[in-house]
Amino acid sequence: MTTPDCVARVFHEDAVHLARPHPRGLVLPDGRILAEDDVTWLPPVQPGTVIALGLNYAAHAQELAAELARPADAEPLVFFKTAGSLAGHRARTQRPRGVRFMHYECELAVVIGRPAWQVSAAAAMAHVAGYTVANDYAVRDHLENWLRPNLRAKNRDGATLLGPWLVPASRVADPHALALRTFVNGALTQQGSTSNMLHRIPALIEFLSGFMPLAPGDVILTGTPEGVCDVRDGDEVSCEIEGIGRLLGVVVDEPPPAS
Repeated sequence: MTTPDCVARVFHEDAVHLARPHPRGLVLPDGRILAEDDVTWLPPVQPGTVIALGLNYAAHAQELAAELARPADAEPLVFFKTAGSLAGHRARTQRPRGVRFMHYECELAVVIGRPAWQVSAAAAMAHVAGYTVANDYAVRDHLENWLRPNLRAKNRDGATLLGPWLVPASRVADPHALALRTFVNGALTQQGSTSNMLHRIPALIEFLSGFMPLAPGDVILTGTPEGVCDVRDGDEVSCEIEGIGRLLGVVVDEPPPAS
């Protein structure tokens, strides 16, 4: 359930606004109350560096065992995503022409609020501003191996949805005890818990800040549990995380190339 101190970024009447939850949808700073479909939803933060975690849930790693052989002593598998890969709540994500398997990934997204450089795990959570929901679509056809996650699989235009709300860290008692669920066209297809992360948030911040500075607005996508399935044109995908929100998206076929 959203609280009044949650925030979203939306585009309405040629301007970007910071919106707050309202029983009838959302409210803009000038007091206007709008329905969800009256606005274009943007990622709830203006992101800096977007850092994604691969195979951070053991059972999901097993789902991808044929494509990505995970070393037994593997450190976190991290890769970067560009701003162009991001979209907001209710976005339409294209399924590339000719692919055999494209799936959703419901993930808890961690937003950095204070600069972090060589921060210990014990001090890491003080650098978290809040959390949002991510759906980081992947094209399974293009996954290669543990050492080489292919950009075509994980960095496609508009294929990483964030939102709807940024929930302050103070509102989340334990980010490692949240239920995750995904529904495709209303049918439950994925469920899990952040308690099953292989690498938890403090350890991730310690690891990442050990070799790169983290800045306010940086986003860490913490991985997805098992239960992914192929999604196709017209499928509505809803990713839900307990206490964080419900992120909607629709899959559409990529149009043919311009002649």
